[in-house]
Amino acid sequence: MEVIIKETYEEMSKLAAEMIAEQVNNKPDSVLGFATGSTPVGTYRELIRLNKEGKVDFSEVKTFNLDEYIGLDPEHDQSYHYFMKENLFAHINIKPENWYVPPGKADDFTKACKEYEQMIADSGGLDIQLLGIGGNGHIAFNEPVSSLGSRTRVKTLTKDTIEDNARFFENIEDVPRFAVTMGIGTIMEARKVILLANKANKSDAIAATIEGPITAMVPATVVQLHRDAIIIVEKEAASKLKGEYPSEPAVLKL
Repeated sequence: MEVIIKETYEEMSKLAAEMIAEQVNNKPDSVLGFATGSTPVGTYRELIRLNKEGKVDFSEVKTFNLDEYIGLDPEHDQSYHYFMKENLFAHINIKPENWYVPPGKADDFTKACKEYEQMIADSGGLDIQLLGIGGNGHIAFNEPVSSLGSRTRVKTLTKDTIEDNARFFENIEDVPRFAVTMGIGTIMEARKVILLANKANKSDAIAATIEGPITAMVPATVVQLHRDAIIIVEKEAASKLKGEYPSEPAVLKL
């Protein structure tokens, strides 16, 4: 596990985007796992810039998102399908048929989740999975006490997550109570994991993730076991870390 501390959100976002662009440049048909929420927005802005400047080409790339709210249509302005389109896919040269988000509506969610897993496998598996982290240590919508070997499935959202996400909705009552999420076991099968965190409200979760014991109570701690995990943290989110960590990766060539 490699930990990198950056001074600003912009620096954190730029480094993550450069790592993703390097992957695509080395393997044009890369399979990327993407995340939603406020944390990766800066990374997506940087990827758009790199694409428009001709420094990375997404024409052969496939992407799979971590999660989606149950009950929201893809066109709903708070669906993660809509989020990804507005914040990334509409602005880069990725083919519309090559980006996937778990279904928010399905007649049979058990079947739909298995099909999503199969699509990832049929694409060759994830080369990189980008992650954020919740204040309670969740990754994707794998809330505390989620199985560390879990697969894509329906999860009930915790009170903390609902309250945290209420800022995106008019009323807290409008926040969905369930979501489809990629499982921790699925995430851990990605060949590389990049976890991002910024702001002081993530400092406890980051300290537990990096320096605490591996536990299902803080699902993100599982990345300690990943063979190629990079955690990029802005200094406020790193404020409770006890160790000393570098500000640059060991190797990066763009």
